[in-house]
This record gives sequence, C-alpha cells and structure tokens, in this order.
Amino acid sequence: MSTENEGNPVPPAPSAPPVPPSSPAASPQAAASDGGEAPTAPIPPTPQGAPGAPAGDPYGTAPQAPDSSWPPPPPATPSYADPGAGAAPAWGSSYDQQHQHYQQHQPFQQPQHAPKKGSGRGGLIAAVLVAALFAGGLGGGLGYTLAKNDDSGGSTTISASSDTGATQVKRAAGTVAAVAAKSLPSTVTIESESTSGEGGTGTGFVFDKQGHIITNNHVVADSLDGGKLTATFPNGKKYDAEVVGHAQGYDVAVIKLKNPPSDLQPLALGNSDNVAVGDETIAIGAPFGLSNTVTTGIISAKNRPVASSDGSSTSKASYMSALQTDASINPGNSGGPLLDSAGAVIGINSAIQSASSGGLGSSGQSGSIGLGFAIPINQAKYVAQQLIKTGKPVYAKIGASVSLEDGSSGAQITDSGSGGAAAVESGGPADKAGLKPGDVITKLDDSVIDSGPTLIGEIWTHKPGDKVEITYKRGGSEHTVTVTLGSRVGDN
Repeated sequence: MSTENEGNPVPPAPSAPPVPPSSPAASPQAAASDGGEAPTAPIPPTPQGAPGAPAGDPYGTAPQAPDSSWPPPPPATPSYADPGAGAAPAWGSSYDQQHQHYQQHQPFQQPQHAPKKGSGRGGLIAAVLVAALFAGGLGGGLGYTLAKNDDSGGSTTISASSDTGATQVKRAAGTVAAVAAKSLPSTVTIESESTSGEGGTGTGFVFDKQGHIITNNHVVADSLDGGKLTATFPNGKKYDAEVVGHAQGYDVAVIKLKNPPSDLQPLALGNSDNVAVGDETIAIGAPFGLSNTVTTGIISAKNRPVASSDGSSTSKASYMSALQTDASINPGNSGGPLLDSAGAVIGINSAIQSASSGGLGSSGQSGSIGLGFAIPINQAKYVAQQLIKTGKPVYAKIGASVSLEDGSSGAQITDSGSGGAAAVESGGPADKAGLKPGDVITKLDDSVIDSGPTLIGEIWTHKPGDKVEITYKRGGSEHTVTVTLGSRVGDN
C-alpha cells in the first residue's frame, strides 16, 4: 500500500482554440473530426438561404485528452511511494494490491496569481467551454434545419411553470439528494499545514456537539508538532482546530474545533457489521480540493485486508479490514464519511487502488477506478472514543511477531521479533495459548488469514480482552486454540 502523492498540481487541460471571428452558426458538417466518421446519421445540408458557415471547421481539430516491537516495520520490497513522487506497488494479503494508495488528502497550496493560459483549472474551464460551443453550434444548425424543413407544424414543446424550480421539489428521505442535503452541513474540508508550509487537504465529519471531528491520521499528520489546522464547513465558515489524538496504526484521528459553533449536528453512526454486499453507499469529500463533492456506489466487498503507509522512511504501516466500495473517491476524500442509503456513517474513506502509478496525466496523482476502501465505523468509533478520552490509541494484540510478506498460506510466526526480541512474547496471549515460532496461522474465528497484514487487520477489529479462536498449522497438522487478546497503548 502506498500513499497518494502530494505536492503535484492537477495536470493542465488543453487550452481552448480561438473562437471564429464571424458566423454565429457553424456548419454541422464542419463540426465533425477531419477524416472521422460521424457518430450519428449524416445531418441534412443547410437549405439555400440559410446563414452561411465557414468552409472549414473554424474550431480546428478537437483537443486531445492527456495520457493518462509496534507492528514490525514494513518489508523492504515492494516499497511505498514517496508523497512527492510516483506511487509504488502495494503489499499485504494475497489479493492483488498492486498500486494501492492512501486516499490521501489533496495538496494544499497558498493562493497563487492568475493561472497561466491553458494550464491548471483555467485549462479545464477552457476545455469545457469548447465542448459547450461545439454543442451550441451543432444544436443551432440542427434547429435551423428542422425548422426550415417543417416550419408549418405547431410546436410540441412544453414549458414548466415558473413556480416549479429546484427549491420547490420535494425529495423523499431515501434519495441521494435528501441524504446529501442532510449530511453535507456536518462535513468539513480540512487544511493541514506543517511549520515549513507543506500540507494538504482532506475531509472530516462532526462526531459530537463538543466540536470533535473524525478524520484520517494521514490527513492531519503534516500539522503535528506545531503546524496549522483548519476546518471549513460548506457554508464557508472556517475554524481553527487542534489534534486531540491520532492513531497511525488505525489511520484514525480526532481533531477539535477551537470555539466551535453551538449548532453542530453530529452525523448518525451506523453499524458496519450489518452492512451487506450490494448495499448502496454515498461518499462525501473534497476530491482534488473540490469541497462538498457527493458520489454514490455500492458495497463491493467486506473484510478486505488493506495495508498502507505514508511513504516516509520512518513510517509505520496502517492496517484495516476494510469496506470496499465503487463510489468514486479520490485524493482529498480522505477522512470523509461513507454513508448508507439512510444517511448513517458506515465507514471512513481512507484508501484507493489505482490502475497506474502516474494517473491523471503526468501529475503522478492517481484517481478512482472504482476500488475504494473505508475503515468500518464500528472500529473507528472505538478508536475515536479512546483518543478523546486519553489522547492515545489502544490496540489489541496476540503477542507474536508475524511475517509481513505476501502469501496465501497464512501468517507465519517469525523466528525472532523486531530488534532481536523474542518472536513470541513471554507470558503474552500467544505464549499462553501454546503458539510457537514457525506456526502458520490460517484462521481467526471464521476469517481466513492469508498473510501477516491480514492477521493484524483482523486482530485490530477486536478490543483487548476479546476471546478469539485461532487455527494454525504446525508440522503438517492443524490445531485450534482460544486466545484472549492483550492490549498495547500508543503507536510507539
């Protein structure tokens, strides 16, 4: 699992071709690409007497789209992506995690002077304008032709009355529009900036009326140690905030607004254990800095093992047994809520898997291909409550070091632990259950374990003190034991 890259601008879109100086209506035939086939039936020629059009296509060729121990430290290969470089291959369980990324926050940039012509957002607007002009010219030509050929017939167009605007439409409680209207006021766009000015943009949502906001650890990481943190609501109100606690292993953080408003409305929390594959999902976030964006999809899978890292040389991995969704989430959606069809939070959007390390032209940032991963809200709620209460995360553990290499046979207990420590903690849960170095854990309760990261993610869905059944292989024989999970406080 590698992080989404930071500090790279959105690739420039092609600038708009010049608008022709004359002729209000372009010929429909001229709008087609040179040498290409028309996408629909040929348009009848303009009748004699119609306003003239240039002989050639005044717009030129259409612009082309651009090419597209804690836990133990992660293994040396495959490596994680550096936040400022291209993404790298992922690692974890045996399923294909190639180029899996943090659904990382969008890089925050100080206000700039007016963009150069044809670059950045201006280029995107220009490209949209070209499409609008083309559509307008084609529509005008068709309209003139049809009117000329049948100007004796009566109009069949029906106009809506002026009192049925969008504000008059009543939407049922279960519609996406109704859920979005209710949930958006309780989401925030988070800007995190380090003391050196580096940072990014992510998302969070209101957890309680005291001003606590839940988000991802990697969203706020830049603001730690004296940085700056702000949260902006959809109504434009912006508040300074501070980190209450963060858990790198869970990739969960809680921030608190300074001088929070009195009318905060926390989002209702659902039950992620009751989610079923195929359930509808709604994601809210700020993809590529576009705040208050709403997308939809379904739950594609449950209990998907995911391992992730921020890419730094000192980084420790985050693990989750994730909810997989095909709702479109991109860099900047990090920390935002994944809602069910009733508007209850079932997860925190955290990671995506992308098709290539480059993604989106040459920017190095990858976008959604319909493979998004969210931290189940049942786990995130427990973590958030611990962070608010003590400022530190609490992790469940079995007291054994396992291999973090990919594999499908299970999680093997290593011969030695981190820094030369014992692989099985003396007197720990695994030791009391009789587990030994070389044992291969294949199941935890009913969940199949195919790798070390999968085992860690499953353990962290439980709380310290929970009893779990562990199935393991030793010397060709299979055994099952009951383990009472221990606890570890903090990320160190």
